[in-house]
Amino acid sequence: MSFTSLLSQMMREPQDKPDSAWDLNVSFDLQCSPGKKTNKNKNANTNMNKNAEICEFEICPGSQIQSSEKIMSRSNSSFSCLSGAALSANATLANTNIGNGYIGEGILPGLDSPKSFKRLSSSPSLSRLDLQPSSSQSSMSTENEPAEPGKSGSAPTRLESYHFLNGSDVQLAGGAAGEDRVQAVCSEENGWVFCGVYDGFNGRDAADFLAGTFYDKIALSLQMLEWHMKQEVEEKMKVFGIDEGESYRDGVLKSLTYALGQAEKDFMYMVEQEMENRPDLVSIGSSVLAMLLHGLDLYILNLGDSRAVLASNCNGYLKATQLTEIHSVDNEAECKRVIDDHPDDPMPIHGGRLKGKLKLTRALGVGYLKKSKLNNMLMGILRVRNLISPPYVYTNPFTTYHRVTEDDLFVVLGSDGLFDLFSNEDVVGLVHQFVQDHPFGEPAKFLIEQLVSKVAELSGLTVEELLRIPVGRRRKYHDDVTVIVIILGNKQRMSAASTSL
Repeated sequence: MSFTSLLSQMMREPQDKPDSAWDLNVSFDLQCSPGKKTNKNKNANTNMNKNAEICEFEICPGSQIQSSEKIMSRSNSSFSCLSGAALSANATLANTNIGNGYIGEGILPGLDSPKSFKRLSSSPSLSRLDLQPSSSQSSMSTENEPAEPGKSGSAPTRLESYHFLNGSDVQLAGGAAGEDRVQAVCSEENGWVFCGVYDGFNGRDAADFLAGTFYDKIALSLQMLEWHMKQEVEEKMKVFGIDEGESYRDGVLKSLTYALGQAEKDFMYMVEQEMENRPDLVSIGSSVLAMLLHGLDLYILNLGDSRAVLASNCNGYLKATQLTEIHSVDNEAECKRVIDDHPDDPMPIHGGRLKGKLKLTRALGVGYLKKSKLNNMLMGILRVRNLISPPYVYTNPFTTYHRVTEDDLFVVLGSDGLFDLFSNEDVVGLVHQFVQDHPFGEPAKFLIEQLVSKVAELSGLTVEELLRIPVGRRRKYHDDVTVIVIILGNKQRMSAASTSL
């Protein structure tokens, strides 16, 4: 049976499926719509299937509604539901010990086995993480650090507010799937959501670090932006005639970029402190995909090959728009850039990889392709023999802004494991059909199920046989897969778009 036929059959009627295939044991499951609150399958995590290694979460604004006034205020949010799921393929170490053990012992156990969203009353990593700030090498934000290099003045010393990342109703969830890390932070009260997908490689340390600290770096950077704009906005308006709204949107994108730069510097500082004991850290890196949605303002940052895809109703037809760039040697523009930047290197790319080692052209970490002294820490075939003109891997991200319209339906964030098997059009088509048929269902979980089904068919295995293969060995069949689906606006809009592409 073809995959299309199999999918059609699955969409028509329930199947008697083995527990290891489809009973993915949701870690928590909150379903709601304005004026309606449900909490189904509360105990779904009690029989977690260790074979499938699934992390799954879902949240919808209004799940904590307690009054009709809050119902009315939250019903105007530009997103109505957020769901996420992750599937492991790679086997990894239990924990990391970088940052004096803080990242491994202080943050990650809760993220590795998420039970539900948890309240985030303060900034955990900024209040507890100490990366030796007295060192000139560390770039952790200090009391006198401006929002942008070169600025002067006394910046705020702590996070009294996050601008739109503030509020008393802030919740955090996250999970681990092999070397992938995923997190979502949202405020139902204030109508914003932050999502991060961190696709680690050669180890989990870089993705762990991002999951533990990146949100806080963004929050601090945005607070600094707000502070500087309050100091300078009147002068800008008078002298340059800059529209305040446009200036702020540009500032948010610059703040995301700045936060990523800080994360890179801090992670590389840790690597250099630990590399004598753990030289493998110099080869560890991560892609970065972050989305910030506030009202109708959608901000995207990406570094690497994870994707954000927007689904829209285009004159009655479903349209898939990729909101991110692909930073790998598979992108001709990226290849040309690498070759142009290394004129003295006759072979910056060979064997389909940078220096024969890595397909990604931009990533956090992976220090041995950025600094000669880190490359020299590696032994034997792991070391790059002709590192002529580093860096070969860049850390400058792609950022974009999108104003959400009535025609925009949902956004799908995914690590490259999802797009290894599905095109952008496949992904939005599957989600769209599922949400139409199951308006209170879990689209991220459904995408994972469809991917597993397709992998099994292509491999000549049953789904049960595939999921019985232990992580590590299963990497032969598929990558770690992380998916987040954000339904925009009113779910009823979904019925207006055709499934024709």
